[in-house]
Amino acid sequence: MNIKRIHHVAYRCKDAKETVDFYERVLDMEFQIAFAEDRVPSTKEPDPYMHVFLDAGMGNVLAFFELPTREPMDRDRNTPEWVQHIAFEVEDYDALLAAKSHIEAEGVDVIGPTNHGIFQSIYFFDPNGHRLELVANTRTDEQVEELRRVAPAMLEEWSQTKKAPRHAAWLHELEFTGAES
Repeated sequence: MNIKRIHHVAYRCKDAKETVDFYERVLDMEFQIAFAEDRVPSTKEPDPYMHVFLDAGMGNVLAFFELPTREPMDRDRNTPEWVQHIAFEVEDYDALLAAKSHIEAEGVDVIGPTNHGIFQSIYFFDPNGHRLELVANTRTDEQVEELRRVAPAMLEEWSQTKKAPRHAAWLHELEFTGAES
């Protein structure tokens, strides 16, 4: 199998128009296309929906479904809200700071920047409660090479102990920030 890329990632939204407006206004994403059906094409189940697609840059597409006949959407209450998120990369740290200013000017609360050792991030929520992250890479090739080298050992240790392995502790040794991914 030769997977070329992710075609799109789809999430549920409360209101398709409000969602498109937010992503156009706050993240400068272009609204591309919309599908609307009364039946689900794959299952033939009667379930009207609006499916919208936004350009997330470089061929990446972010999509949302509005499902007006279903129970109101909610998040997985067994998973902390910081775990499930959508992360988008920006050009550099200056672009991250500019994005933070822009997003805050739109009335959105922003956390960060948070230093993750190889990148800096800011966090905020869309109108549907989806957590979003903007990332500016600050890594070196040597750092990435080292992280790739220790990844198998870290995973193996974690699978046996369920305790955080120390192989990449250097990421936060200089300045612990309570970083979230």
